[in-house]
Parts: sequence; structure tokens; C-alpha cells
Amino acid sequence: MATIRLTGVSKHFQLNRNRRVQALAPIDFTIAEGEFVALLGPSGCGKSTILHLVAGLDEPSTGTVLIDNLPPRALQQRHELGIAFQEHALLPWRSVEANLALPFQIAKRPPDPARIAALIDLVGLRGFESARPSQLSGGMRQRASIARALALSPRLLLLDEPFGALDAVTRRAMNLELQRIWQQDRITTILVTHTVEEALFLADRILVLSGRPGRIVHELTVPFPRPRTADTTRLESFHQLIDDLTQTLQPTDNVLP
Repeated sequence: MATIRLTGVSKHFQLNRNRRVQALAPIDFTIAEGEFVALLGPSGCGKSTILHLVAGLDEPSTGTVLIDNLPPRALQQRHELGIAFQEHALLPWRSVEANLALPFQIAKRPPDPARIAALIDLVGLRGFESARPSQLSGGMRQRASIARALALSPRLLLLDEPFGALDAVTRRAMNLELQRIWQQDRITTILVTHTVEEALFLADRILVLSGRPGRIVHELTVPFPRPRTADTTRLESFHQLIDDLTQTLQPTDNVLP
């Protein structure tokens, strides 16, 4: 598991010769080993940008991103990073089993049938090993995507709106599944989400970002013990925190939309 530290990190994008957009104002935060942190904020606030910087898919304009005091690309090159996006990105011509074998092949390692079978069991897809993505429901495809992200036993798991395309009932069920999966190994995890309830249910800590350029405007340590259940979401204190977090997401006069 990994410790993540962002120091003075900002990011701008050059749209054309005359226009530059600042996605992130300078931000600082640390994520402890084994911690599950949710990034919450409005569209365009830089949540996914942070995820890309931590993944080594992009470089900050200023500041440093370190994972165990090393740049993200070091983790990337050792194949110790797992990523799952809103779009499952499973290869449509491959079965579930073959999609889970892909990370091994990319890392030039022989696929581990025992590991693949264990992950299929972990995400509840036993019996669907030979199914192709088009034969699975949306929730099942996302389970397979998360299993693939875990294939090489990563030290860091990055989740970018993994359930954003699912209906509300399936999404709640997948939140329960993700919590169960995460609790097995407690991998250091960053979740990007627009959904306050999802962040509050899954995370140890929530960082709320303002509108562009993204700044951390609020931080909450989630007070509910694990494992969290459907009953947790019915607590008055749970709903009070939803209201409080929702209020922090409201734009203010000194924050750009």
C-alpha cells in the first residue's frame, strides 16, 4: 500500500495560443497508507485531473506529486497502480477471464489462473468467466473492470466515477460491493465522485473541491464505523452530513463557476 503526497500542485491547460485554463489552484494534501479518500466537487473542478496526476498520466504545472517519495511513473512502470473509469474499457472481443489476464500480458508476466479465479470470485462473477462484456449487465461490467484493476495486486487503486453510468439502485448495490472488495486488502484508494452519499458511504475521508480552479475548501473524516450497511444510510447523522457536504458544494461569490 502507498502513501500519497501532493505539495503545491497546480495544473493549467493551454486551449489555444490565446487562452489558458487553470484547472487546479495550488493544493496540498496527504493520503495515508491504506486510506480510502473520496474527492467530491462540481463538474470541471479538477477531480479527474488530480487522479491523472497521481496516476502519472499527466504532469503538474507546479508542485510535486510523490507516492512513497517517488514520482507516480515509478509505480506505473512497476505495474503497481490499478485504475477503473466510468466507462469499463473492457475489450469487447475478450471474455471476462481474458480481460483479467490482460494486465499480466501488458506487464509481460504469465497470467496467474489462481489469481484470476480468486478475483472473479471476489467480485461475484463466478459462472461468467467466458462471458463477453456485451453479455453482462452494467454493474457486472464494472465489477469485471474493478477486478481487472486489482489483477496485479496494486499498491494504489484509482477510481474515476466507476458507477456514474449506473442507475441509482444498481449504484447503491455496487457501493456495498466495492466496500466489501476494498475491506479485503484495504488498498490505498482515491475515488472521484459527484455523489455526496457515495463519498460518505465509501470513504475514510472526503476532500471537497471548489469550482474551477479547484481548491480544497472542506475536509471531513467520516465518522461511521465499518462495515457500513444500508442501515448506515438511514441514520439521521448520515443525512445531516449529506446536507452539510451539499452546502459546501454551493458556489460562492469569490469562486468561479
